[in-house]
Amino acid sequence: MDKNKVFDMARAVIDTEAAAIQALKQRINDDFAQACEYMFQCKGRIVVMGMGKSGHIGGKIAATLASTGSPAFFVHPGEASHGDLGMITAQDVVLAMSNSGETDEILTILPLIKRLGVPLIALTGNPASRLATEASVHIDVSVEKEACPLGLAPTSSTTATLVMGDALAISLLESRGFTTDDFALSHPGGRLGKRLLLHISDLMHVGDAIPKVSPQASLSEALVEMTRKGLGMTSIVDEHNRVLGVFTDGDLRRVLDHGEINVHSLNIQDCMTAPCFTLKPNKLAAEALLIMDEKRINALPIVDDESRLIGALNMHDLLRAGVV
Repeated sequence: MDKNKVFDMARAVIDTEAAAIQALKQRINDDFAQACEYMFQCKGRIVVMGMGKSGHIGGKIAATLASTGSPAFFVHPGEASHGDLGMITAQDVVLAMSNSGETDEILTILPLIKRLGVPLIALTGNPASRLATEASVHIDVSVEKEACPLGLAPTSSTTATLVMGDALAISLLESRGFTTDDFALSHPGGRLGKRLLLHISDLMHVGDAIPKVSPQASLSEALVEMTRKGLGMTSIVDEHNRVLGVFTDGDLRRVLDHGEINVHSLNIQDCMTAPCFTLKPNKLAAEALLIMDEKRINALPIVDDESRLIGALNMHDLLRAGVV
């Protein structure tokens, strides 16, 4: 294998597919707007169809639509003519994709789709094809050439179809006013869902697990509290439980850098960080992570509207929850 030839071919593929994507900008026209309107007004589901590689792309487009506020599912055209066509109702919209526009399995069920009277949106590479001309609206996803040097393997064409599908889905997302909260509700699992759904109140330490001392406590007492609670910090609170400051492992290192000290006599209010950063429990855990990264801190006191200490959160809590 010639490494340089491999590099040249890989770059050529990327250039070819990038050019195919760039050409799609000219196809964002009234047909595209009409396709979006059909899907926006759909009272049922968007039924996506495609065979072979187009089917794989169709499955991804259906998943993207569904996760961005446009209920959708994929139906295999070959199975549709053997019973699965019953999944399509008169309230639905069909989104069919075929590079040639002449895929037999899709053409076979065209009369049945027409009989249902549902809008048919076609994504093809051939505006003169039967699928394109029979559709309620056609979006041209043709490409100048495939990235495959043999001109056989679907490469640029499938990329163009995928990108146009994303353009439809995100245009609908914007039109629906879809928010991050809506997105979170459809992605409750995994890291993404945790970043979007988890609040500080879901993760923070409360009650006796909160490290805290009075401003009159000695450094030695504060260290004992930090060790016992294991969060790498302790809050310093007044008689009303309002946060005055914080003392962390980093503060301890800075104190020790100043030379010999007597940890039994040094007062915590003389070496605490004040004022300190605090957060409210209704904030997203992802916001806490952002602040910790920005301020280069590993733990935060959590307070109520009166600045009273009600919890504590550290970076390990975010790691365990999968927010990081």
